[in-house]
Amino acid sequence: MRTSIATVSLSGTLTEKLTAASRAGFDGVEIFENDLLASPLAPEEVRARCADLGLSVDLYQPMRDIEAVPAGEFARNLRRAEHKFEVMRRLGADTVLVCSSVSPHAVDDDALAAEQLHALAERAQDFGVRVAYEALAWGRHVNTYDHAWSIVRAADHPALGTCLDSFHILARGCGPEGIEDIPGEKIFFLQLADAPLMAMDVLQWSRHYRCFPGQGGLDVAGLLGHVVRAGYRGPLSLEVFNDVFRQAEAGPTAVDAQRSLRVLQEAAGLAEPPAPVVPTGVAFAELVAPDAQPVSALLRALGFTRTARHRSKPVDLWQQGEARVLLNTGPAVRRWGRPPRPSGSGGGTALAAIGLESPDPAGAARRAESLLAPVLPRRRAPEDAPLDAVAAPDGTELFFCATDRDGLPSWTRDFEAVPRHAERAGTDGVPDAGVAESGVDADAGAVRRIDHLALTQPWHQFDEASLFHRSVLGLRAQESVDVADPYGLWRSRAVTNADGGVRIALSVGPAPGDDGARVQHIALATDDVVAAARRFRAAGGRLLPVPGNYYDDLAARYAFAPGELETYRELGVLYDRDEGGAFRHCYTETVGRLFFELVQRDAGYRGYGAQNAPVRLAAQHAQRYGG
Repeated sequence: MRTSIATVSLSGTLTEKLTAASRAGFDGVEIFENDLLASPLAPEEVRARCADLGLSVDLYQPMRDIEAVPAGEFARNLRRAEHKFEVMRRLGADTVLVCSSVSPHAVDDDALAAEQLHALAERAQDFGVRVAYEALAWGRHVNTYDHAWSIVRAADHPALGTCLDSFHILARGCGPEGIEDIPGEKIFFLQLADAPLMAMDVLQWSRHYRCFPGQGGLDVAGLLGHVVRAGYRGPLSLEVFNDVFRQAEAGPTAVDAQRSLRVLQEAAGLAEPPAPVVPTGVAFAELVAPDAQPVSALLRALGFTRTARHRSKPVDLWQQGEARVLLNTGPAVRRWGRPPRPSGSGGGTALAAIGLESPDPAGAARRAESLLAPVLPRRRAPEDAPLDAVAAPDGTELFFCATDRDGLPSWTRDFEAVPRHAERAGTDGVPDAGVAESGVDADAGAVRRIDHLALTQPWHQFDEASLFHRSVLGLRAQESVDVADPYGLWRSRAVTNADGGVRIALSVGPAPGDDGARVQHIALATDDVVAAARRFRAAGGRLLPVPGNYYDDLAARYAFAPGELETYRELGVLYDRDEGGAFRHCYTETVGRLFFELVQRDAGYRGYGAQNAPVRLAAQHAQRYGG
């Protein structure tokens, strides 16, 4: 179906909004009146600009407080409407949105409302304009779609129909099944928006918290199904009032919007993009580091060994068990030969890419491209393994790859083994201390695999990132949680595959202007976190110190074996428990914009230690700033 977006959904000038909508693949736009009033372009120039961009003007909106008012006021409303109809003719828009009245002068009289809407439609028809009447969820007397439709039906004019808005319908809890009783030709327009489920005034909810379909908790796909079955064949249009979107760059927001509509059409059975190929595991995490020494020392202390080096690029493979970390130290061209992403004020070592084990890497790339994930060019030698990569909303590169599997090219073939004596010498000037030499059992507390990755998102991209990872990668989203920070509030949501082989925790923090606050971390799974912590410290590593008050509280909440809590206190190990089991974890110091977490997860535990996050955040603040 054709897609459209209201200019109010995007930031910037009207020209910037139109350009962003066109580049994102929209077929048309709704022109929000305020955007036109603030534009230096005449309506004819806006019309020409839309035509140049391949956009139709599908709706002009809004016209407010028209119906069910005293005769004198309605006469003034008609004069106002005639002026707008003339503007629409110059603009090339043939449909106007009329919202149900919120005026204190409006009366509760459906017959009067129908009579006046009929007169309005009669005047609109003279200008070649149709009137789409919409029930605002907070309308003074008309606030449900079925009520609005009954008035339209009573008015009985060919230029008068109804506009359905998913937010106004679903936010009030109105059952959308009755939509199928409305003749499709009388549904003049459809506006779509989602929203998180919140207990608040519906007007404030609408004005500040709407989001694109799939990013909230409303059943927009179900509603769309009813509208299509009613016979509606017009555009699918997004009308989203959101404080974050109105401050974010228009281009990426428009792409996010278009992706949401493609996913929505798939969910409603209206489109069949390539099926999602769910990743089965994490092949590697790639770090970029202008100075290899600190992160190399950290990896060695964690028990990793530098096992291989890329044939032609400054990228080393560090491995322990099934956990693999790539360390890219290229000074000007990083990440396997691609230009480095600006690092912001934080600088230093950062998590730049994730390799995802895929049963069908080519199919995963097709799915990603169909949903507008930016496909990243990669400079590669003829003998290099073909690897497809796309950019997540935060710029993290996602590789779809296979590791030593029959019938698929393995990314590991681009690496040559490092002789043991070369590894011990250390290309970064740091010799391999080795835990065996420290007197600690080399296998006790060994890292088995990457348990999860935690990616802090730019302040305006949290909802986009959640939809991206679910729709493009086919991951399942867990419930969003709020985490207290000493200087604000963090919002976090994890996405996983079915068996937990891939776990990515997405979060957004309280410092929108501080890109340096976007610290990421890699959680490493071990069978014995206490042994892993001792092993790490014996090899010279430093763990994040945890305040003693935390352990006093822990003693009140849980019963521990003799000496167990004292061991946790000594090492800085944190503890959590749910109905599925226990979770023990500790953190390394932060290097650049990255730290590691050692975790011991009972098989039934599904969380990430969110109860302990405020303590960790406070401890990291203290370590970074003192106090």
